[in-house]
Amino acid sequence: MKTLRSHRGRVETTILVLVLICVLSSSMATERPSFELAKGINGLDKIVLRESRSRSAEVYLYGGHVTSWKNENGEELLYLSSKAIFKPPKPIRGGIPLCFPQFSNYGPVESHGFARNRIWEVDANPPPLPSNSSSYAFVDLILRPTEDDLKMWPNNFEFRMRVALGTEGELTLTSRIRNTNSDGRPFTFTFAYHTYFSVSDISEVRVEGLETLDYLDKLKNRERFTEQGDAITFESEIDKIYLSTPTKIAILDHEKKRTFVVRKEGLADAVVWNPWDKKSKKISDLGDEDYKHMLCVEAAAIERPIMLKPGEEWKGRLELSAVPSSYSSGQLDPKKVLQ
Repeated sequence: MKTLRSHRGRVETTILVLVLICVLSSSMATERPSFELAKGINGLDKIVLRESRSRSAEVYLYGGHVTSWKNENGEELLYLSSKAIFKPPKPIRGGIPLCFPQFSNYGPVESHGFARNRIWEVDANPPPLPSNSSSYAFVDLILRPTEDDLKMWPNNFEFRMRVALGTEGELTLTSRIRNTNSDGRPFTFTFAYHTYFSVSDISEVRVEGLETLDYLDKLKNRERFTEQGDAITFESEIDKIYLSTPTKIAILDHEKKRTFVVRKEGLADAVVWNPWDKKSKKISDLGDEDYKHMLCVEAAAIERPIMLKPGEEWKGRLELSAVPSSYSSGQLDPKKVLQ
C-alpha cells in the first residue's frame, strides 16, 4: 500500500512539474519579440507589430520607415500623404522618415540623407538593449552603408533601430549609430525622426513645451529668433528648428480632444513643420489639401552635430503616446502631460 501511495505521489509530482514547465514556456513565449513579415504596397516588405487590444504599427524595410501607428479603435495616428510613392528610390512621404546622416541640406549629402531610401534588414542578433518591460511587440532593424553610400559619405557605420509597441499603445523608436571606420577617422552627422502626426484640423492644433525657446527660421535663411507666444498655433507655413528643447513636447488636437506626447532622449532639438497651401501644391507627392490634416514635430539633433570616434556609439530615443485631452473652459491643460 505504501509502495502504491509512493508511486502515485511521484506521478503527481511529475505531472505538476510538467504543468509548471508548460506555464513558464508559455509565459516566456509572450515576452519574445512579436511581429510578422508581410507584403506592403507595391510588394515592398513590411513588419507588422500587434498589441493585444488591436493596437498596431507597421514598418517598411524600405527606409526603416514606420508608416502606421493605430490605437485600440483602429484610428491612424500618423499621417501618410494621399500621394505617397512606395517606389524606390523615392522616399515615402509621411509616417516617420529617418533623416541620417544629414538633416535637410545641412551638408554635402542629399537632402535628409540616404537612410530613408535604403533597404534595411531585420537584425536577428542585436547587441543587448535595456528593454522597456511594457513593450509588447518589437523588431530590431539594421542598416550598413552600400558602396554608393560610401562614395557619397565615406564613413563606415552600423545603424541599429528598435521599433517597439507598448502595452499602453505607445510607440518607441530607439536608434543606435556606431562608427565602424577602421582607419581611425571620426565622423559627424545630424539626425531627425521626421514624424508626421495626423490631426483633425491644423487650425485647431497647438504645440506646448517650446515657448520662450530660441529657434532657427528656415523660411528666413535660418535666422535666429526667440519664441514669444504661450504656445505654437498655425495660420500659415511654418518651418522652424527649436534649440535646446525639453525632453517632452505636447501636441494638442482640440477637435479630437486628443494630445500627442513626444518624449525624447539624446535629441536636443525639435523641428516644427507644416507646408500650408502654396508649398503643398509644389510638393509632387503631397496632396493639395493634406496640410490641413498633418503636422510634423520632429525630435532631432541638428544645431550641434553628433561626433563619433571609431567604436563609439550614439543613442537617440523617441517615444510617442496619445492620451485624451482634458478641457477646462474650453482650454487644454498641457501641464498634465508635460509633467
